[in-house]
Amino acid sequence: MSGLIIFALLTVLMLSGMPVSISLGLTVLTFLFAFTATPLEAVALKLFTGIEKFEIMAIPFFILAGNFLTHGGVAKRMIHFATSMVGHLRGGLGLSAVFACALFAAVSGSSPATVVAIGSILLPAMVKAGYPKKFGVGVIASAGGLGILIPPSIVMVMYAVSTNSSIGALFMAGVVPGLLLALFLGFTTWYEAKKGNYPREQPSSWAERWDAFRKAIWGLLLIVVVMGGIYSGLFTPTEAAAMSAVYAFFIAVFIYKDIGFADVPKVLLNSANMSAMLLYIITNAVLFSFILTNEQIPQGIAEWLTHSGVGMIGFLVLVNILLLVMGSFMEPSSIILITAPILFPIAMKLGIDPIHFGVMITVNMEIGMITPPVGLNLYVASGIAKMGLTDCSKAVWPWLVTMLVFLMVVTYVPAISTWLPKTLGMM
Repeated sequence: MSGLIIFALLTVLMLSGMPVSISLGLTVLTFLFAFTATPLEAVALKLFTGIEKFEIMAIPFFILAGNFLTHGGVAKRMIHFATSMVGHLRGGLGLSAVFACALFAAVSGSSPATVVAIGSILLPAMVKAGYPKKFGVGVIASAGGLGILIPPSIVMVMYAVSTNSSIGALFMAGVVPGLLLALFLGFTTWYEAKKGNYPREQPSSWAERWDAFRKAIWGLLLIVVVMGGIYSGLFTPTEAAAMSAVYAFFIAVFIYKDIGFADVPKVLLNSANMSAMLLYIITNAVLFSFILTNEQIPQGIAEWLTHSGVGMIGFLVLVNILLLVMGSFMEPSSIILITAPILFPIAMKLGIDPIHFGVMITVNMEIGMITPPVGLNLYVASGIAKMGLTDCSKAVWPWLVTMLVFLMVVTYVPAISTWLPKTLGMM
């Protein structure tokens, strides 16, 4: 009964148009005061212990690093390198977009940032080269989702904080699925370009490719700083996030010099605003998780599923359906912070690996970024392309189908997610 009251309150508040973070907080407070005798001291203690985790510090640092890279010239140089490598193939600029999104995802940790950084440069270039605008929007919006799968990933940090999983193992687990999905999206891009007989670029010489790589190397080295530092044990994931922010500042201001000292306060302010928003959501989600656990709701659902005979496969199907539906209406951080406290204990009881489960959830969040009506990447791409949201939704469908197929593969072949962290001794 308490579960129905909680979810009814949350649903009513969200349907009223209230932001998710405030809806979570009001649901908790209303339930606490009206339906329980839980002492407020216990709630305050849980709130404090829930947000004092050292790992949460990784979120503002990765956001800051991503903002320095987005405002700097890193994306432009990565695009030039990507085009020199694959631009000569059919639909070369589309393939360059997928390649560039994968590279930028490996340094930014954010999907919308990837869409903005790559799309604002490549979309106009593709239209000028004779590609249909809808093709460019489809490629950029879908490939931009790699920003939350290829590490470092802010969404993975949120999952790790919510479930006490290893951020380092999750980052390593995202590498193989991220590269595999980039190949899937690249094949779909090539197929659509071949079907439409879209143009290709002039082949680059190896000297030109080397020059493009040399110019992009400072940005690409950030991948080594983060992933190499975590794997070698030199940094914890949180320390790696701090190093990435310092390194991104250094290359944007002193190496590429695309940002002056006068621009730094603006970047810091934008990062602080975004970090505050996410940390406020986390704070309310901690309280929401406390109420659920206190009322034995996850345990009750787990017990029911265990006795209903749904099993691991059926549970994974239900989770995918639930997350795909939620992804159409909410942004990834909110979904993870609401659902993880409920789904994670059930997954553990059914014997599902926590790292594999985290990667599966992340892929679901990635699909939600291009699913109408509230797919965030659709809004960003729509703004860049000056194209209606309905047209953008139609434009992404070949890549959306590809990502759904990939989701099934990742869901039922756990080795894709777990092989690398197991090989590196992180699991």
